Amino acid sequence: MDTILRRRSIRKYKDKPVPEQVVYELLRAGMNAPSAGNAQPWHFVVIRDRKILDAVPEFHPYSGMIREAPMAILVCGDLREEKYPGYWVQDCSAATQNILLAAQDRGLGTVWLGMYPREERVLAMRKLLGMPEEVIPLSLIPVGYPAEKKGPADRFLPERVHYDGWNKSG
Repeated sequence: MDTILRRRSIRKYKDKPVPEQVVYELLRAGMNAPSAGNAQPWHFVVIRDRKILDAVPEFHPYSGMIREAPMAILVCGDLREEKYPGYWVQDCSAATQNILLAAQDRGLGTVWLGMYPREERVLAMRKLLGMPEEVIPLSLIPVGYPAEKKGPADRFLPERVHYDGWNKSG
């Protein structure tokens, strides 16, 4: 619970590389997410090339922080690997969340940048990385050591909980 409550979107990073072993652990966390029919229709692109990272804000208006991040992980859905059409979005979202939580657990900062369903972002990212058309970038996760501190957030709202129907509360 502590990792979940302490995870926050970090937009400022130290100029310090993320070790390969830690990147491996983040990817392993992503690949251990649940997926519909255990199809695992994901691919992950680790991006460390500064030119590529710096190009992202040219087509993603909320990604300025990536210019400070030492790396990013792009989570993609491969339509050729789907067992149940359309569920790749849920599968890759679960993988993204696993990466965010694993990063928090290792003292790293991250932020979830949405790519899909914004067609202009999807097409620009595909072009930037030379990706096949059947692979859809869902989320881009800048990763680095935080250069800002944010306290835990508890966003629990009891009024959003319903029991055995819509108008019933606990």
